[in-house]
Order: sequence, then structure tokens, then C-alpha cells
Amino acid sequence: MKIVIPGGTGQVGAILNRALSAAGHEVVVLTRRPTREREVEWDGENLGPWAEEIDGSDVVINLAGRSVSCRYTPANLQAMMDSRVHSTEIVGEAIANAERPPGVWLQMSTATIYAHRFDAPNDEATGVIGGSEPEVPDYWSYSVDIARAWERAQEVADTPHTRKVALRSAMVMSPDRGGVFDVLLRLARLGLGGPVAGGGQYVSWIHERDFVRAVEFLVERDDLVGPVNLAAPEPLPQRAFMRALRSAWGVPVGLPATKWMAELGAFALRSDTELLLKSRRVVPGRLLAEGFDFAFARWPEAADDLVRRRRGDRERPGAQAAVLSGSSGGGA
Repeated sequence: MKIVIPGGTGQVGAILNRALSAAGHEVVVLTRRPTREREVEWDGENLGPWAEEIDGSDVVINLAGRSVSCRYTPANLQAMMDSRVHSTEIVGEAIANAERPPGVWLQMSTATIYAHRFDAPNDEATGVIGGSEPEVPDYWSYSVDIARAWERAQEVADTPHTRKVALRSAMVMSPDRGGVFDVLLRLARLGLGGPVAGGGQYVSWIHERDFVRAVEFLVERDDLVGPVNLAAPEPLPQRAFMRALRSAWGVPVGLPATKWMAELGAFALRSDTELLLKSRRVVPGRLLAEGFDFAFARWPEAADDLVRRRRGDRERPGAQAAVLSGSSGGGA
């Protein structure tokens, strides 16, 4: 298959490119700064020669959008909104204009669309969309607004011959440098991986292998449309999440942090405390209902695998990607 990945140069794009290429697919990445073979320039805002890559392709996986790893200033929040919505609109326009449109358009979204809650998990059918929770910072609602506008841009695109799926993804965990697992592991190794503000807030996550397999599953299942949660079935409180990560690396102690300490740390990392403090209790209701079988359903086993590979006990060159692109799980 020919698979086009707009915005595919980040962590998640690299994971997909590596795995799907190893599986024998033709992968084309659309990026503002092409530097490698099979990378094509685009600006994420205007139609151009890049649209020819979408015409005749089989799958589009749009990952474009400004990174959330930044301070949530008004300017940065607006940039997150604009980059996500505009890129989705222009991808939809390219698909609509194609003589041979792709069969499926997978559009990145986020598990952050759901409410900050502790009482029950959020699945696609019964989950509570956020934005009106009491006793949380006002600006948290803007993250939900971004997610809703992101999904809406795909939903209203006039692409009658292309199936559309919104990927409400949790944090994708891989041993690659610069990803979220890298940051969390660094904190744990420094002895800073303890509970944050009590540690009761839930962490939703997905192992990179299951992320790739879920994408393959959704491409193959031509009856699935709309929002799908890409998250492991067992989210867990932050204190338990970090305890398992420390155990996997062999760090006995993680210093706790109060909210104000978390704010200082987020400032130093040029990030935001919403990423640490919002309770994202998200479960993959639709994937489980359709028979998808997670290779890593529980965080302790996933953390052990990621740590082992990070320590250097990796498969021979090329084998990791082949493993990631293996069976797409599930049975009917």
C-alpha cells in the first residue's frame, strides 16, 4: 500500500514510518523541511504539488500539529489550534480533489478530549467530553476546544469515498530519544519520579507496538468509522505508573512533588502542568469490542520491555520495526 503521513517527522510519525516501511509499504512523509528520501515538502496550510502524493494513495494518516510540549501561553495555544485545524482542513481538501482518493483517512486526535475525572473510565460510548469540569484551571478547557475543533475539521470534510477515523490517542510509549517515555525515564533515574500532587490522577498510555498494530487494524477494518480510543485497557494512577517505571529501571525511591513544585519543573522543561495533573482515565472500548488483542495491556510489562530495549538489549538491526508491524491483532 501507499501510505501518506502528513506531519510524520515527530516521534509518532517515526514509529509508524519505521514499522510500515519494514512491512513493505510505500511511505511518504509530508513535512515543512524535507531532508530524507520519500519526504515531500508542504506547509500544512495550502494546496501544492504535495497533494499529488495523496491522489492515488491507499491510506492517509495525518499527524500534523504543533507539539504540546510547550508552555501553554495564549500564543502557543492558538498555534496548537491553528496548526491542527488548518492542516486537517487542507488534507481534507486534497482528498476531496483527488481523482483517486485514498480508501481511509486516519486523523490524529487526543485522549485529552475527555474530562478530568477519577470516578470512572472514559470510553467512546459513555466517556465525558471535558471542558466544564469544576476546580481545574480555566485554560484546560482550551485543550478540549482544540481537540473538538481538530475532530470537527475531519468530520465536515467532503470526502464521500474515503472512510474517516479519529485517533483519540493516549501517550505513545517508545524507547526512542526525545519521546515522552524518554522524559519520564530521565525523571525516574534522577530520583524525581515520585507522586505529583498526590499521584491520584490517572495516566493513559499505549505501547508503540500496540499503537502500530491498532493503526493497521483500523486500516484493515473497513467498517470502522469515527472516534477510536488508542490507549491500553488499564490506565493507572500516576503514583503507580511511576512506581512501575522506577521498578523496571531499578530506582528504589522517587521524590514526591507538590503542585507548585510541578509548576517549577514544568517551567524548567518548557512544558505545562496540565500534562502532569490532568486525570486521563481513558480505555479502548471500541478496539476491545471489535476483538483487538493488546500485546501490552498492563504498564509494568510494557515498562519492562521499554527499559530492556532502552538499555541496549535490542533485536538485530531492522528486527524491531518488523516486530512492530506484525499481526494487527484481534479476531472476529
